[in-house]
Amino acid sequence: MPEPAITDSHCHLDFPQFEGERDALIARARDAGVTRMVTICTKLREEPNVRAIAETYPEVFYAAGTHPMSAADEPLATVDQLKALATHPKFVGIGETGLDYHYTADSKAIQQQSLRIHIEAARQTGLPLIIHARDADDDMARILTEEHRAGPYACVMHCFSSGPALAQAALDLDFYLSMSGIAAFPKSQPLRDIFAAAPLTRILVETDSPYLAPPPHRGKRNEPAYTAHTARVGAELFGMEYKDFAAQTQNNFDRLFPKAAAWKAAA
Repeated sequence: MPEPAITDSHCHLDFPQFEGERDALIARARDAGVTRMVTICTKLREEPNVRAIAETYPEVFYAAGTHPMSAADEPLATVDQLKALATHPKFVGIGETGLDYHYTADSKAIQQQSLRIHIEAARQTGLPLIIHARDADDDMARILTEEHRAGPYACVMHCFSSGPALAQAALDLDFYLSMSGIAAFPKSQPLRDIFAAAPLTRILVETDSPYLAPPPHRGKRNEPAYTAHTARVGAELFGMEYKDFAAQTQNNFDRLFPKAAAWKAAA
């Protein structure tokens, strides 16, 4: 019997750790039930390479933006630039963008400017915003809320590992929280508690591969097939059968990423 279908909502298949083995990587993902992957471009100058991966593999969709840790070093994106990229049939999200004050707090002003540009692009295209947040909970909650009041948009807090206040702020805006391998780490009970308190209809799963491999692969290179390990932890968290949790996360993904869902229906 095949594994229940799930989606890796955030990975980085263009990263050098996967060079030369993407065919095998995607075959392993398929065997694990991972029927779709969204590969994320973090620097817009690399978008052609990421697009080519999505065009090569039916299971792969893509998104693009300027990662906050690169915001000071890359040209500032424009709304028109992001809107132009969004015309591609497999381009399904805006980002990742966001705020990261852990290593790059000195660039917080340009990060915030970049974030607001990406939000406007999400608003105008109707595509979901993909947020990276680290050590910036207060500013992140403030900007997301301010911007949502100015005009609604959809959003996922990718690889969510922030505090309960930011989780609640995001959920109050009807945003989604995505579980990565961090949620499966033994010492992550406070994070699991945040997910368990969230509506089941707002949960996604991802790898953020090649980073953050869940047990039993922790410390090794992550890959999309390992989404299943995190999803099994999610099923336990919600007291569900794995197949039922997988089906719910598929429905959630389809709701947030309607362009990917429509592609599946048309394929």
